[in-house]
This record gives sequence, structure tokens and C-alpha cells, in this order.
Amino acid sequence: MELKKINDYEWEIPKEKGMHVPARVFASEKLLPKMKEDSTFEQVKNVAYLPGIYKHAIVLPDGHSGYGFPIGGVAALDYEHGGISPGGIGYDINCGVRLLGTDLTLKEIRPKIKEVVDALFKGVPAGVGSESKIKLSSDELDEVLSKGAEWAVKNGYGNKKDIEHTEAKGCLKPNNPEFVSSLAKKRGRPQLGSLGAGNHFLEIEFVESIDNKENAKTYGLSENQIGIMIHCGSRGLGHQVCSDYLRDMEKANPQLVKSLPDRELIYAPSGSELADKYFKAMNCAANYAWANRQMLTYFVRNAVNKVFPKIQMDMVYDVCHNVAKIEEYVIDGKKVKVYVHRKGATRSFPPYHEEIPSDYQKAGQPVLLPGHMGTGSYVLSGTKEAMEKSFGSAPHGAGRVMSRHESKRKYTAEEIKNELLKQGIIVKATTYAGISEEAPGAYKSLEDVAEVSHNAKLALKVARLKPIGVVKG
Repeated sequence: MELKKINDYEWEIPKEKGMHVPARVFASEKLLPKMKEDSTFEQVKNVAYLPGIYKHAIVLPDGHSGYGFPIGGVAALDYEHGGISPGGIGYDINCGVRLLGTDLTLKEIRPKIKEVVDALFKGVPAGVGSESKIKLSSDELDEVLSKGAEWAVKNGYGNKKDIEHTEAKGCLKPNNPEFVSSLAKKRGRPQLGSLGAGNHFLEIEFVESIDNKENAKTYGLSENQIGIMIHCGSRGLGHQVCSDYLRDMEKANPQLVKSLPDRELIYAPSGSELADKYFKAMNCAANYAWANRQMLTYFVRNAVNKVFPKIQMDMVYDVCHNVAKIEEYVIDGKKVKVYVHRKGATRSFPPYHEEIPSDYQKAGQPVLLPGHMGTGSYVLSGTKEAMEKSFGSAPHGAGRVMSRHESKRKYTAEEIKNELLKQGIIVKATTYAGISEEAPGAYKSLEDVAEVSHNAKLALKVARLKPIGVVKG
């Protein structure tokens, strides 16, 4: 496959027969071989076959093979002449991360870190099939699906600042709970307010270093400050929404399936009833995820307060991955409305964008880039260059280089726990499999991904955080 170098951090797969646009790869020389090895390049080429796609099919530096789109994939499809593809959003709709900033320092928490990890493990429901402490009626669940984080705050699980510092203020519209199946609701009802398993986690981190003092100050970050990161999504409800509509789209459009290079790219054409229903159901699942993270925030605050009764925990920001949004961009001098698909990608909006909280306007949108258990995370800030290069998108994490099955075969939970303990990181999980599947060696280098993001100006480094305690499902 031909790969044309544009600069040290951008590459192009030229347009071939069937592709409407070229594919753009954001990566360094170091990250390219693994992308080539799995089906990442092939998948991003296939995305370029979708109708109404603008500029490029994009894969970000955390890119690796996924369902339909590569994870780390971005595409903007015309709102009127394109479509919406569940494979460009993913099963875990609005899987996302939020960062809480505390008024604790590393020196203060270090002697009690085990107590804090134990309190979080006990106070936050986690694990495969984990269920919440909250029981919802059908009407309450519908309200969650239509109002998102606002429902949680209204019911005492947070405050107004939490909402202000959440992407889209924790609610996507238009939405309609009637378009979410009874099975999806059945799966979601008992799980709201639970962490789940897989790569979802709670992580206690400290600010190890600061790259941009002004933006760090704007976001309320300072060296050695303790933060808590929450990573989870829409649980079984989002998975079922994706499954339901993939099946419906394949059934309704058998000819489309045959015309695509990969059936996993099936889409609902713009303007169709199916596109409208899926978009509104997807927004419901995204709202569920925001309500879920908001409730987890409440449980996290309560748990940590048992060890540090007067601790202050404010929301830095919450970003979502795995979602499609209707946005407008100027392309070739013309303003166009598009479905921006971000799968394993996060929004990266620049300073003074209308969707950024008023107190962050000067700095731009915080972009949260979690790594793996042994590395930590970056906080970055959005850029105007991202709006031009990647439809306002940046990587969402380190990105896997090894399947969960392979990781379990290669690493034992005990050796991972012991190795991390030597680094001063305490890990607690509901199962041993949850640790070995998420071994540090199963992921790309966070530094490599952050470096490409920064140098390609998709999102600029603000601060680096290092873990001292991890809770996994």
C-alpha cells in the first residue's frame, strides 16, 4: 500500500478506485509499523468509500483496527447527501473520560493511598455485569436518556459546575427514548451508576509536570496536585443500541451492504427514517453515559471523603469518545453541515469556540488523553489547526497494540500488580483477568501518541499526570 509522507507526523494514502477522498494518517515513523501490521490502513481506506465524505478519511496516532472504522478513526459525512454509520461510532457509545481536580497534594495522600483505593473499590460498583445501587423506574430511565447529566445533578448527584465543565453540557439533542429498544433499556436500567469492566477505570493521579503554565492555571492544575480520572461509557444500553441498529440497517439496505468494501461500514442514508431514529437513539445512549459518569463522580466524592472528610473535588472536564455529532465546517470556501464520526477520538475545539465553558475560552477545550495503568495521562488543549486538519478531533488514549486474549496469555495479574507496586502504583480489580487484559504492554506508548498530537497540532500538551492508585472492573 502506498503511503505518501506529508511531514514527520502526517501521511496520506492516495485516493484509489472506489475511494471518494484520500486517507490521512497522523503518526510518527515509530507508530506506523503496528498500524501497517493490523488492518488499520485497510480500514481507513474503506472509510473513504462512504458517501458524502469530506476532505479525508482520518486515523489518529492511537489508531488500531476496530469494527468498521479503525479505533482512532474520524470522518465527516455530508448531512444531506451522506449518512451515519454505527461502525464509525462504536458499541460503547460515549465511552469517555472525566478528570476531577482536588485540593490534595501528593505528599498529603501518599501515606493514605491504600485507604483511598480501598474506599473507591468498596464505594463504586465495578466489574462485568456490575449493577448500581440505584433502582430506576421506566419513566426515570427515559428521563435519563433525554436529559443526561442534568438528570443526575437534579437528583443530587453533582452540581452546576459539573454540567458546565462537561462536553455538550452532558446532553445531546435531538433524542427520543422511544427509539431505544426495550432490550437496551432492560440492560441499562440496573447498570446506571456502575463502572463496568474492560478498559474502564478509576485512577488517582498527581500532576507530574506542566508544559503550559497559563493553560494549566486556567484548568485549575498545579504540580503535585491530586486528580481522579473516571473512564466509562454507556454500558449494556449503548452496546444494545449499536447492535439493534446495525441489524436494522443491514436488513433495510441489503444492496448497500453488497456495495461496501466491508459490511461493517453499513450506514443509514442521510434523510432516511432509519438515520433519524439511530441518531436520536445514539444521543440517548450518550446521555445515559454522561449520567453514568456523573453518578460515578458522586460515588467517588463520597468514597474519598471517608478518608479525607474536607477534600474539595471540582470537575476539570469531561470528554466523550465514540459519538457522531452534527457540526458545521468551512470546506473549500463553503460552510457545510456534516455528521462528524469520532470513534476512539475526542473533540479538540480551539480557544474562543462557542461550545467551550466561559472560564476556559482563552485556553481552549481541555483534551484528556489517558494512557495505561503504568504510565498516566495527559491534559492537552484544543487548537484551530485541529479544526482544519481533523474536524476538531484528537486521539482519545494510548491505543492497544495487543488483543485482550493475547494480553491475558502473555501477562499474569500478579506480576503486573507487583511491577506497578515497585513504581508506587496500587492496583485493585474485581478479577485477575481485568488486570492482565489491561497490562501496560498491551498499549502503545502514551508519550509517542501525545508527541504526534502535539507536533501535528491536533491538541497541545498542558500537563502530564502519573498514577498512584487504580481501580478496575
